[in-house]
Amino acid sequence: MRGASSSDGCKASRSANNRIRLLRDSRWLTIDKANPAVKAELKMSVLKRSIIIRDGKVVERTSLISHKPIQLLPRFRERVWGRTDLTPYFTGIPGTEPIGEVWFTSGENRTSDGRTLGELVSAQPEILGTGADPKRPELVPLLVKLLFTTERLSVQVHPDDEYAERHHQSLGKTEAWYVLDSQPPGELAVGFRQTLTPQQLKLAAQSGEIENLLDWRTVHAGDVIFTPAGTVHAIGAGLTICEIQENSDITYRLYDYGRPRELHLEHGVAVSHPGPHRLPPRPVRLADWRTQLLECPYFRIEQLRPSKPIRFTASAEYYQLLICTKGSGRIEGQAAREGQAWMIPAHPAEFELDGAGSEWILTYTAAEPSSAMQERT
Repeated sequence: MRGASSSDGCKASRSANNRIRLLRDSRWLTIDKANPAVKAELKMSVLKRSIIIRDGKVVERTSLISHKPIQLLPRFRERVWGRTDLTPYFTGIPGTEPIGEVWFTSGENRTSDGRTLGELVSAQPEILGTGADPKRPELVPLLVKLLFTTERLSVQVHPDDEYAERHHQSLGKTEAWYVLDSQPPGELAVGFRQTLTPQQLKLAAQSGEIENLLDWRTVHAGDVIFTPAGTVHAIGAGLTICEIQENSDITYRLYDYGRPRELHLEHGVAVSHPGPHRLPPRPVRLADWRTQLLECPYFRIEQLRPSKPIRFTASAEYYQLLICTKGSGRIEGQAAREGQAWMIPAHPAEFELDGAGSEWILTYTAAEPSSAMQERT
């Protein structure tokens, strides 16, 4: 992939159907797309912000990205129930208002590539692979967050896909929580202790009685809670949670403890299943270092505890998300620590995750557990 020098200091190329030239780090590279080695280079390219020129004319402005892991930089969201101290995950926060949510996979999140995740996916939608939503190819279908609470969150419920599409042109919101830390009172509510009618639900929300009718339970670090769309729920104080959900921000508040925020009783009652919650996840041990915590049609959640390097191969047809929840390690030779998140593109360049004693959450959308990783022997 060597070009000849030209008077303007760039690399020149001959005019041919298969020959293009790429601007890489202010240098022109002449390549032949018909060459198998070049095809591989384009597929696993590390070229960024490139311009493709054919026959002396710019025919495409593209941004070829690496199919290596991409770090997702945190986006801090202020919440009245949040915290000003997010250690050990983050040593400082922007501003002085409490932070309740840290997002990693919204379109506005910046990445180690220098662009936002939305810009990156728009330029290279194939990084999502079979995990993409055909109706919204520009969207990363899974939203990963960390939650930090000092007060109870509102009593709320989320719509399913059909209702959200009809009323908001959005995905629905099925979600799951992995508890990272629990300090007193360390409780949350999922579903009700007994079944209510829609009218009883509405009256209980209006009077505040709903808070006492919910099924509150104490949770501990390592617990997994599955909250399908339509499940009325509330997260309590003293919790640090890793949340995996459909990428939707549609929330219907039913009750908010007197806070001056809008309620959404009509929508909320319409989508609620006001009965007991009977869907406890069943962890499945896949290997000594790998446990499936939960599976549903929208996502799988696994916990990885490497004692030896874990090799990820190129065979995964879908993107995957990795969140370091304890300790530190290295991803493709890059340092990683708790509170950091990474996207693994579909069909990634092979890489290793290393970090004895560390813990990670891995999430992706697939019918079966991924076979594209193995511990080095």
